Amino acid sequence: MKLGTTDIDISPIALGTWAMGGGDSWGDSDPSLAIQTVHQALELGINFIDTAPAYGNGLSEQLLGTALQGKRNQAVLATKCGLVWGSDDEGSVHKSRDGVIIRRNLSKHSILKQVEESLGRLKTDYIDLLLTHWQSIPPFHTPIEETIETFELLRQQGKIRSYGACNVSLDELKAYQKYGTPSLVQERFSLLTRAKADIAGYCAENQITFQAYSPLERGVLTGKQALSQSVVGTAKASVVWYKSENRTKVLAMLTSLETLAQKYDTSVGNLVIAWTRQATSTMNVLCGARKPSQIEENSKAQELVITAKDWAIIDSLARTLL
Repeated sequence: MKLGTTDIDISPIALGTWAMGGGDSWGDSDPSLAIQTVHQALELGINFIDTAPAYGNGLSEQLLGTALQGKRNQAVLATKCGLVWGSDDEGSVHKSRDGVIIRRNLSKHSILKQVEESLGRLKTDYIDLLLTHWQSIPPFHTPIEETIETFELLRQQGKIRSYGACNVSLDELKAYQKYGTPSLVQERFSLLTRAKADIAGYCAENQITFQAYSPLERGVLTGKQALSQSVVGTAKASVVWYKSENRTKVLAMLTSLETLAQKYDTSVGNLVIAWTRQATSTMNVLCGARKPSQIEENSKAQELVITAKDWAIIDSLARTLL
């Protein structure tokens, strides 16, 4: 599929590297396995790779930079800007994590600095897609117009090829369109999380790629998380479907999907990924992985196409939980 209205070809499933950063969000990560995972993704035809400076406070980008040495031209590389954690960095407080205060800053000066730092960690001289990670908020607010002007400058300099946004409202997205040409919007969206369904539909109407993150609800929708398993890391702990009373309902729904999964000779998790990919015409599905076996499993959903009737059956089963 194309990335927005650009001529950049991207795989319908992308590799997400948040978990590779480890830390409070995901628990300990194995750098060697992370690098192997990136190589495995490329071998399986998954060329679209997403990261961010804030993932592990730079670790995810560093691992990706190492993994892509000699392979950079095989990947469409997306990273983000807008979250900073240096002791001297200005910005509106976003959260505290891993012993630092994360701040939001989308000013021109900060973005230019952040991009240089990302290029260094990624060991590359260009980024295919630059996204605003979280949107600007008071008291350190930056107008979207200024952010877009900075993106256009970076594009003129050849440091980025395209840009977009994560975690935006529809009004904010329209402001991005007013001042520029966003190629992709990345939002949380899954079978069990539909709050951004309106933006997904809007993106389809406007030829903007909509990338769904956490499509498997950080593991819950694979059906492999037993009720007895403890939840490690704040990323999973923040998912409401991991609460014991909800996990019981989710597992019951997934059991209902097993017959359909058998029909398509696939796993329940890949059936869910395929459902997500077919939700709109410009949908891209971001699947996180930090082990080769995980991305190998997810890659099988790239060619999986389910009928409209079965898509509706899956949709109706999920809606009983919403």
